[in-house]
Amino acid sequence: MASSSDDGPPSSLFEAQLQALPPLRHATPSPSDEEHAAWSSSFHPRSHSTTPRSRPASPVALAAASSPFRASRLASSGGFYGPRWWMRVVACLGFSLGDEEAVERRPRQKQCLSRKKKVGGGGGGGRGWRRRRKREIAAWIGVVAFFFLMNWWFFSRLPLERSIRRRNSGISNSSTSSMPATRNKWHGKVKSPHGVMFSKLLGLAAHALAEAESKPEPKDLWQEPLDPAVSWTPCANQRSWETCEGNNGYILVSATGGINQQRVAICNAVAVARLLNSTLVIPHFSYNSVWKDKSQFSDIYQAEHFIDYLKADIRIVKELPVELRSLDLEAIGSLVTDDEVMKESKPSFYLKKILPILIKNSVVHFVGFGNRLAFDPIPFELQRLRCRCNFHALRFVDKIQETGALLVQRMRKHRSHSAPLEQNLLGAFAGKPDMTGLKNLPSKYLAVHLRFEIDMAAYSMCYFGGGKDEIEELEAYRAAHFPALTLLRKTKKIPSAAFLRSEGQCPLTPEEAVLMLAALGFKRRTNIYVAGAQIYGGKSRMAAMTSLYPNLVTKETLLSSSEIEPFRNFSSQLAALDFIACAAADAFAMTDSGSQLSSLVSGYRMYYGDGRLPTIRPNKRRLASIFSKNSTIEWKEFERRVRKAIRQTKQVFERPIARSVYRHPRCPECMCKINDTIALLS
Repeated sequence: MASSSDDGPPSSLFEAQLQALPPLRHATPSPSDEEHAAWSSSFHPRSHSTTPRSRPASPVALAAASSPFRASRLASSGGFYGPRWWMRVVACLGFSLGDEEAVERRPRQKQCLSRKKKVGGGGGGGRGWRRRRKREIAAWIGVVAFFFLMNWWFFSRLPLERSIRRRNSGISNSSTSSMPATRNKWHGKVKSPHGVMFSKLLGLAAHALAEAESKPEPKDLWQEPLDPAVSWTPCANQRSWETCEGNNGYILVSATGGINQQRVAICNAVAVARLLNSTLVIPHFSYNSVWKDKSQFSDIYQAEHFIDYLKADIRIVKELPVELRSLDLEAIGSLVTDDEVMKESKPSFYLKKILPILIKNSVVHFVGFGNRLAFDPIPFELQRLRCRCNFHALRFVDKIQETGALLVQRMRKHRSHSAPLEQNLLGAFAGKPDMTGLKNLPSKYLAVHLRFEIDMAAYSMCYFGGGKDEIEELEAYRAAHFPALTLLRKTKKIPSAAFLRSEGQCPLTPEEAVLMLAALGFKRRTNIYVAGAQIYGGKSRMAAMTSLYPNLVTKETLLSSSEIEPFRNFSSQLAALDFIACAAADAFAMTDSGSQLSSLVSGYRMYYGDGRLPTIRPNKRRLASIFSKNSTIEWKEFERRVRKAIRQTKQVFERPIARSVYRHPRCPECMCKINDTIALLS
């Protein structure tokens, strides 16, 4: 039976029993015995500990230590039968354990020969001894077969193991086997099944979920912890300045990255255009080799609404004037790349370095523009303009809103929540409040963003339990897509995968994510929407999650083929659908706090949620510490520690200085404080 332990390949229980035998007493140890005793005192073959042992090692234990198989994690510390029984079987059978056992075997062989002489003497006694030897061989084979049978029976009782075998039927259990790359509903490219990293915890989680069916959920599971003295309300739509004429020239932006990086670049460009008293040209989206989407601004956002909503702030046009289109911007010095603009540059940089170029050439073209404007110090109204752009001016086109509304309605079983968030997200396609008397039926759903695509797995340089195949596959992907990272690995000493995991630098796997959800108290029948592109590992990687939570869906499973067809081959538009489903969820859980989608979704929920839309933000460093105890920790303790870690990050506070207003809009620039009395009156 294959073991799911992290420590290495499986072994039989027989070998573990051999290791557990106490040493035999030696009248006069041979030199070879002394050497082995010295070696054993410096290194314990079973525990891999350097703690000295108080007695010499048994030759049988030494033979077991030299075996290519390692002791099973489930093996007990003592023998199942007494040491005399085992040594009699081994010695009388003439079981070859190496030359170093000759001294130990001779006394036993003499005893066997003396018994032969007493029984029959001569040939008859020899035949009787051979018959006894055959019976003992048969008994030994029977015992080994019994242990293998019990091992198989024990693991077959685990529901998770059965589920994973069913889901991975037809896939070889060998870690070195391979299969053709296939696409399934998780869009993962799978070469071989990925090992289960936390089999014990998954078994405990399955048992806990079964027991929790008749128990109520934790009271704070679907709630956001609030400060009872202060409430916040959106107010970024309020203005207190005059319209910008945009007389200094035109700002062009070619935004890189995916849809969420581009969204941040758009709002930063709006702020820079206002700062420089310039006219903004509708941003251009650069083609990305990872996202592979040719969508432009008007394919995703309503351009007319964007221009009209911000007309009181800046002037926006769809393209450059004819007289400027033929200019060689690089030749005249108007092309500005990310190499020339420091990340999170202050407004003073743009006034000193960019404004002179703009006035001289009438146009500046920013290429990239990823996070090139700081969040502090920024003038109050300029910061508010960024919030106004993100939370009010950017609205998805009708095609995306309509399909996004289908996702939300089907997750809520066609019952909608009337809220400003849905009005802004879905526009005219936002559903009406349910007035049919069915409001008490369950309609809540949890959205989970699994940021576990192959690019994230490769870039993190972490290990996820997939063995040699995984290491080679991720290394090849790094060489193709992150050559600088590959060069760094060859020329510099970088932290180990284990160290990165302990520091919380690794994205949560689906296996870790589902254990977190189970520990928090989400019931087995919870409706879960999973956002994500191509989950690395595909169905094999998702087996643990789908077995514990069967009501798990994606946009691909919620929508018919005709409904999703207009979005195929447009990853940014598909990501927009995920944005809508996650933002509108009753609870949202992220697995990587550095993800732009998770950051923007959590900020959107904070801005429009009125304190009723909780977001689960795992502290990966704390979770890594908890998961490191997976082989010994009990479920109640695991549950308690996970809930404590999440409770501390679930609380929403006012935006810390220098943090993103897109992720933390709870600040005076974006939202307004009101006390409970005013909130009740309003």
